[in-house]
Amino acid sequence: MTLSRRALLLGGAGLAGASVGSYALTRATAATDRSPAGTASTVEFFGDHQAGIVTPAPDRLYFAAFDVITDDVHALTAMLRAWTAAAAQLTMGAEVGEFGAVGGPLPAPPEDTGEALGLGAANLTLTFGVGASLFTDTDGNDRFGLAAKRPPALIDLPHFPGDLLDPARSGGDLCVQACADDPQVAFHAVRNLARLGFGVVSMRWSQLGFGRTSSTSQAQATPRNLFGFKDGTENLKAEEAAELERHVWAQAEDGSDWMAGGSYLSARRINMRIETWDRTSLGEQEAIIGRAKGSGAPLSGGDEHAAPDFAMQGSDGMPIVAVDSHVRLAHPGRHGGSRMLRRGYNFTDGSDGLGRMEAGLFFLAFVRDPATQYVPVQLLLAQQDALSEYLQHTASAIFAVAPGVPFAAGPDAMVFASLFGDR
Repeated sequence: MTLSRRALLLGGAGLAGASVGSYALTRATAATDRSPAGTASTVEFFGDHQAGIVTPAPDRLYFAAFDVITDDVHALTAMLRAWTAAAAQLTMGAEVGEFGAVGGPLPAPPEDTGEALGLGAANLTLTFGVGASLFTDTDGNDRFGLAAKRPPALIDLPHFPGDLLDPARSGGDLCVQACADDPQVAFHAVRNLARLGFGVVSMRWSQLGFGRTSSTSQAQATPRNLFGFKDGTENLKAEEAAELERHVWAQAEDGSDWMAGGSYLSARRINMRIETWDRTSLGEQEAIIGRAKGSGAPLSGGDEHAAPDFAMQGSDGMPIVAVDSHVRLAHPGRHGGSRMLRRGYNFTDGSDGLGRMEAGLFFLAFVRDPATQYVPVQLLLAQQDALSEYLQHTASAIFAVAPGVPFAAGPDAMVFASLFGDR
């Protein structure tokens, strides 16, 4: 798709009358002097699936969950159309709206906040999801007439052993996952979406992330988590089309036609007990993980990508890969071959007030069915994984990530159009 085609679809994305009852979209053509200079660092927004799932994961994340604070479905869908138009502009490295950050009238607030001027697209992807509370709120109200459309796979995650969840940092009606090579580009994107949603949504919680903890393409090397181990060796990759169809992309026969081509996102904020881990011997660290810290190879031998030999025993008659090791308990072979596409990030949020680092893993995983793919794995890990001694799950959410916005959607394109229809 050429730039001119995108410019035709985008046509500015300003909002007039930012109140609960009034959202008038301006659809003027974007000014040519604000068009991005090139597309070398851009990721296509339109397509069958949303970008930011199988797209090669960059090193920066800004994730935000929102509560919808209006009961007006027309205000909500108008905002979603504005979000869609803005997302298409942002992922091309353009400014939001018709006039952007500096091209508008001086008496009016700028349409774009401006902190990403000159930074380019930085491979920005924006991925949108809806939570169960959008279908029926905590009081049982069907605010938008969507209750009957809640997908069977959009479950409420159970309370896992050891969870210490903060309700204020969990859940949400909507989510936005912004990934980019530049943290300011990711922040700028979410900030401008939040501005466009003023009066309709309120940010519930957010999380910054750095340093991806999984590879989503065979071209990417396996990264390391904050415990220093390679993470995501067995992760699904974008090149595995048949496996993605089986494990990631929702199908019409799953019980929700509007989600066909979408996926389900499990998000978990996992604090790591860094200081305790740092006083643990190398041998014990490797035994807990089940892999060599340097090479990432399973303790049973081979290179990083060698299949672990769980039957191999040492001279003491005990398994080389311990029965309570993370690798053994999380391995797809332990779960009927079920796999997840992980897309998590490291995080640090200062200190915890007790002189310890507030740091860990912001776990993100896309699956076709959370009940059969994510829940059994996490339940087993919470119950038996030796690594759990060093972890504390503090936030949790699950979202239905809609299919992508079609190329031919036109100027009224809207993410979640398959859910809301013509409203």
